[in-house]
Amino acid sequence: MQNRASPLSPDVWLNNLFTSKAAQRGEVIRRAKRDVERFAGMQRFFSEIDRRGFQVAENAGQFIIFCNREPVLILTTENVKSSKDFTPKSFKDFGLNSVPIGRR
Repeated sequence: MQNRASPLSPDVWLNNLFTSKAAQRGEVIRRAKRDVERFAGMQRFFSEIDRRGFQVAENAGQFIIFCNREPVLILTTENVKSSKDFTPKSFKDFGLNSVPIGRR
């Protein structure tokens, strides 16, 4: 839901987010979940994520937005013993069908 006190419309806020230098370079950006809810709305935000083919993870009230279509590696000490163990993983490998936890 849009914050009526914000001078930015949801479309302008999303445009600013995805035209940032980091997003344009295919890097990772981070935004507070409450800001996404407040300034763009979850439905509009995730529609734009899906349209662009990006992935999102959530941790501690923060959205981590992967501004590319590359697989996301989930690493732990149990599944990585050496650099040779680094193999591409995606949300599908964890049964999530490219959908972040808590999205549905």
